[in-house]
Amino acid sequence: MSTPPNTAQIDYWNDTPGLTWASLQTLLDRQIAPLGAAALAALDPRAGERILDIGCGCGDTTLALALAVGPEGQVLGADISRPMLEVARQRIAASELAQASVIEADAQAEDFGAASWDALYSRFGVMFFADPPAAFANLAAALKPGGRLAFVCWRPLKENPWMTAPLAAALKHVPPPQPTDPNDPGPFAFADPERVRGILAGAGFGDIVLAPHDEAIGGNALEDALVVARKVGPAGRLIADHPDQRADILASLREALSAHDGPDGVWFDSATWIVTATKA
Repeated sequence: MSTPPNTAQIDYWNDTPGLTWASLQTLLDRQIAPLGAAALAALDPRAGERILDIGCGCGDTTLALALAVGPEGQVLGADISRPMLEVARQRIAASELAQASVIEADAQAEDFGAASWDALYSRFGVMFFADPPAAFANLAAALKPGGRLAFVCWRPLKENPWMTAPLAAALKHVPPPQPTDPNDPGPFAFADPERVRGILAGAGFGDIVLAPHDEAIGGNALEDALVVARKVGPAGRLIADHPDQRADILASLREALSAHDGPDGVWFDSATWIVTATKA
């Protein structure tokens, strides 16, 4: 049996990170929901359409798409994380939206059916492929001619204070992590717009647009924001790597987040691309 193309990511998202995201679903959805909504508006889903939700996670976006397409449509969420899919299935069952479903699948290799979907959508779910050109070629094959694509992905780390501020707080106490290849699978793998355009054009997409989107994100109370910061992202990894510095890092994290706390929670600026394209 051949090794799945995204084995490393499959292992990663079925271990502690996947369990963490599943347990923090409410807090994380609150933080990034506006960015997903911006991509959903760019997709402009229509009643009766069949839409793939790539990297659906805990199902928040699958449910939003299902409401948009209505009972005559269909939305299929795909993800590699069993812990997150378990949450998604529970939420879909509670919603009673029969047009929504999810599957455990690697979108780089899964056969979604040739030319059988009207649109593709993703909220931060397409930056983790081992071979992005192959992944988008596979996804393009699933789209009908003229099918639409819309996803949101992060612009460079340095433009995103929601992550740089916690990281800077941790780096007051520990050395920086080893640098990695910016094109490796990860949150910022699609920060380079020319790389994204090349991948999509090579997969058979046209009318490619990367629109910069700047929006404050957050909304969690300070204690909840601290939980997210110490469990998700580079600050969390540094805490795990340097347990002897945990108390000092957490104190600096609290100070950094408190500076952005207000009556409606902790907010930071974010910088993303809203990417749209059409199957040629």
